[in-house]
Amino acid sequence: MAALTLGIALQRNLYAVVVLSGVYSFLMATALVALDAVDVAMTEASVGAGVSTVLLLGALYLCGGEEAKPLTRPWLPLVIALVIAGALVYGTLGLPAFSDPMAPIHTHVVPRYLHDALKETGVPNVVTAVLASYRGYDTLGETTVVFTAGAGVIALLRRIRRRKDGEQEAP
Repeated sequence: MAALTLGIALQRNLYAVVVLSGVYSFLMATALVALDAVDVAMTEASVGAGVSTVLLLGALYLCGGEEAKPLTRPWLPLVIALVIAGALVYGTLGLPAFSDPMAPIHTHVVPRYLHDALKETGVPNVVTAVLASYRGYDTLGETTVVFTAGAGVIALLRRIRRRKDGEQEAP
């Protein structure tokens, strides 16, 4: 996955970037299956590799497949990105070790979801209760973002098709 990330960063052909991003999403979905997060893996495969790839290909249809070379060297954005990456890495140093059974998530959150989800939400499946009830607004937001992106690409593609057919563009 690290090699794919490097390939994406160095690639100038945007079609190759989209394809490599789809491959990265499938690899991430495979890693999530190995971590026993099958529901998240299915979402990553369908949204990350499927829908996102289609939307990006539609956008590339509109703007072309080659990235323009920058006029100057982007040192300031690089420094800002490195500072943010360093802050994120520093922020993870205080997290509990991976799969630590005494981590707060395992001692406080998980027992509450397992014992009280049915009583609090009325949904017998714990995963569905978490996604639809406890994280309902988050899931609604994610769905809205994907829908809006799809509607935007469709609207842009229809506009291009009208121009090609010789019709006048609607204001």
